[in-house]
Amino acid sequence: QVQLVESGGGLVQAGESLNLSCAASGFIFSIHTMDWYRQAPDKQREWVARILPNGNANYPDSVEGRFTISRDNTKNMLYLQMNNLKPEDTAVYYCKTDIITADYWGQGTQVTVSS
Repeated sequence: QVQLVESGGGLVQAGESLNLSCAASGFIFSIHTMDWYRQAPDKQREWVARILPNGNANYPDSVEGRFTISRDNTKNMLYLQMNNLKPEDTAVYYCKTDIITADYWGQGTQVTVSS
């Protein structure tokens, strides 16, 4: 079955960096678009980054220039490099993929940025 497992979250100070990972299994990773989302307390889940199978990526304005999504199709791994973190980046971060008509999410990893 499809499984997505995030890791790499933690507590950092503003201006520092973190690199999140998402281990994928149970599907053909290399042919699927992958996304990162985040959800802060009392807020709706927010899209953070997308990477196509060919490696093309896009981002919302809120993280453009600070976050970089990447993938290693040989290892079935998705990454999110987050630089210059801000307190407003504090959230649970999730990786996600769509397969046919279903969405699949990981369990999330907590990122906390102190000021």
